[in-house]
Amino acid sequence: MTVNTAHREVRMSDADVELPESIELAWGLRERPGKGPRRSLTMRQVVAAGIRVAETDGLAAVSMSRVAGELGVATMSLYRYVPAKSDLLDLMADTAYGDPPAPRGPHEGWRPALARWALANVAAIHRHPWIRQVPIGGPPLGPNQVRWMEQGLAALRGTGLRGIERLSTIMLVSGYARNWATLTVDLDEAAAREQLDPDDAGARYWHQLARLTRHGAYPAIRELLVEGTEGSEDEVFDTEWEFGLERILDGIEVLIRGRTAPD
Repeated sequence: MTVNTAHREVRMSDADVELPESIELAWGLRERPGKGPRRSLTMRQVVAAGIRVAETDGLAAVSMSRVAGELGVATMSLYRYVPAKSDLLDLMADTAYGDPPAPRGPHEGWRPALARWALANVAAIHRHPWIRQVPIGGPPLGPNQVRWMEQGLAALRGTGLRGIERLSTIMLVSGYARNWATLTVDLDEAAAREQLDPDDAGARYWHQLARLTRHGAYPAIRELLVEGTEGSEDEVFDTEWEFGLERILDGIEVLIRGRTAPD
């Protein structure tokens, strides 16, 4: 979609813009049809029940029948609140993400504001690790997703970047944050399955790698092992997170300076 096309679509009347049913429900733009018995639940209760299942037993345990059981209702009755399981998962993820971080302050630069926004993305997934397993079905449309998008874009206001560049920047940063959160959660869960502390799991890995690459064409890895790393696994991961994020922000800063430099 080009920027011009997007502008044309924004000028369309509301009647011409079709929204998924689950999104209309999430934004309060419609209620589920009132056919059948009187409804005893709200969509918010249904989504909360799905989240409880995911928090307790993982995303794979979430099904319409399991959620119905949590609520003490018949499975088919849930379809009066959400159209399908995929819609329920989307609503669960949007709800679990929660509020975005505080907006960019009046005296805060774009760079620290965007760094806070990125770290908040990581924290959201760490709070609810099952979020990373919810398939991404399209661009952000959920209420919280759109609020996060607004805060990310607002952090770049006044930088001289064009609209599509601001959007691409927050996509780049959020992609890095999601990948980082997924990696760290996966490693923590792998260590837990083996009943290892993350520090012990990390130390074991380096010992294993050293043994496997002691001989052969692995000079770069041996050089890394000789230099070593200092600190706990958490400290190392924090350093690596900051290194990667700072390099991304460095690249964006070069672009911004080019836009604001005098001719």
